[in-house]
Amino acid sequence: MAYQALYRVWRPQTFIDVVGQEHVTKTLQNALLQQKISHAYLFSGPRGTGKTSAAKILAKAINCERAPVSEPCNECAACRGITNGTISDVLEFDAASNSRVEEMRDVLDKVKFAPTAVNYKVYIIDEVHMLSISAFNALLKTLEEPPKHVIFILATTEPHKIPLTIISRCQRFDFRRITAGSIVNRMKLIVQETGVDCDEQALQMIARAAEGGMRDALSLLDQAISYSQDRVTVEDALTVTGSVSQGFLNKLAAAFQTKDVASGLEALDELLYHGKDPARFIEDFILFYRDMLLFKTAPNLEESLERVLLDDDFRTMADTIPIEQIYQLIDLLNKTQQEMRWTNHPRIFLEVAIVKLCQIEVKQVAQTQSGDIEQLLSRIEHLENELQYLKANGVAQSQQEAAPQPQKSAHRSSRKGFQPAVGKINEVLKHAKKSDLNVLKANWGEMRANLIKSHAALLNDAEPVAASDNAFILKFKHEMLCQMAMDKSDFLEGVSTALYKLTNKRLLMLGVPEEQWLTIRESFLNSQHGEEGIDSGPNKEEELHISEAKKLFGAEFVEIID
Repeated sequence: MAYQALYRVWRPQTFIDVVGQEHVTKTLQNALLQQKISHAYLFSGPRGTGKTSAAKILAKAINCERAPVSEPCNECAACRGITNGTISDVLEFDAASNSRVEEMRDVLDKVKFAPTAVNYKVYIIDEVHMLSISAFNALLKTLEEPPKHVIFILATTEPHKIPLTIISRCQRFDFRRITAGSIVNRMKLIVQETGVDCDEQALQMIARAAEGGMRDALSLLDQAISYSQDRVTVEDALTVTGSVSQGFLNKLAAAFQTKDVASGLEALDELLYHGKDPARFIEDFILFYRDMLLFKTAPNLEESLERVLLDDDFRTMADTIPIEQIYQLIDLLNKTQQEMRWTNHPRIFLEVAIVKLCQIEVKQVAQTQSGDIEQLLSRIEHLENELQYLKANGVAQSQQEAAPQPQKSAHRSSRKGFQPAVGKINEVLKHAKKSDLNVLKANWGEMRANLIKSHAALLNDAEPVAASDNAFILKFKHEMLCQMAMDKSDFLEGVSTALYKLTNKRLLMLGVPEEQWLTIRESFLNSQHGEEGIDSGPNKEEELHISEAKKLFGAEFVEIID
């Protein structure tokens, strides 16, 4: 007898043999026992996950002579005939090679005839998404009004290409990728039954290379058995799958960590010399660092590792490499993989990537080191000493009196405009002296010259109007400028310091807009008899003349000279 491939010999014949699809097999078994069989099923999922095998098992279980049963007996004439393909009532139709509407109609024309050998006609249409639109329309009519003795089982790897009108008339079962552990367990059973000597690490390597497909895994195992001599080793599995050995990946990762460019390039030359595919190598390397990241962050999820085996070298490497560097390595490898897809010279991109990876600088997350803490503590101590000195000389107190008030008035100004400190202004007016105001005005120009330009600009439309021994009132022409000036603590300190150098007095500055100053001053004069240190400006009669002049000629043409 001619040799049969392992995936054909070990094709599942019962639901319990279908690996990794318990959510599908249990549902079908319950439906069989309860005799709730649908007229159409849709099996979708990746290749090699058991869709067609499950369809044939379902066909046998429906037509088994011992029905209703949860598993086909595989002993009766119906089960053996369906397994051998000798019963014409169970038809396996390949839509990939028979996609035309004429071929579909030839099959559907026989649907109306009753089965001859078993109870139900079962039509298994594989790769159903390959049918043409006309063929789908022909199938749709039969699915709408199927005969009682007909069951359709549609299998596909691309369910999104099937019309929704077809999907809505089927019970859909989604087959999942089979986990590497389930594939390894199945292969262990097979090698034990066949008497093949095989390393467990080789089976794990094959299972991970199969990417969730049992048929792919058995094909690779079959190939590895043929390639090996007496025992299937890890090297045999690497050769068959085209993967790069983990020892090689560990060696290259060590070169990146030690920034050894020569060693990295030598390892790459060795890799390409042995005929490894650059695209497969870059993919293996990305998975290598992906598994390392998962191992560092979630070491208990060993089943989630795609590529690596947890040997001592890998564990040591994972303990020494920081997570930030893994992020950078994966990012650079991913960019290289994207670039390699559009070039005829992938080796050049690989070599450039190796050099970059060896020279990469780890971007550490900003952390406060012990030396930085000591420097900060020293700086804080220095600032505390300066603060004590300023308090002793009265500087901080005057700044505290001036600075909080603008902040509070700025908060209120968002609703009502600038609000001057009327109480403090009245207190200054009570103790105001003409001599103090004259001294202040005499030094005003020189004081402005000592300020920085931005601070001096705020005083362009401002003038002192009253002064006492420890404070003065500054009138601003525009309310906005007054608010800006009183909100700036550095401006207040700059003016105070400049005046201190000229007058040897630390004066508190109180700002007030011109319009509000007239009201505040009038209110104070009404309650007092006036003070010599107040720049009273025009009297009430003059104010009436000024107001009348502004009405006649316009405010922009009237200039008031004191």
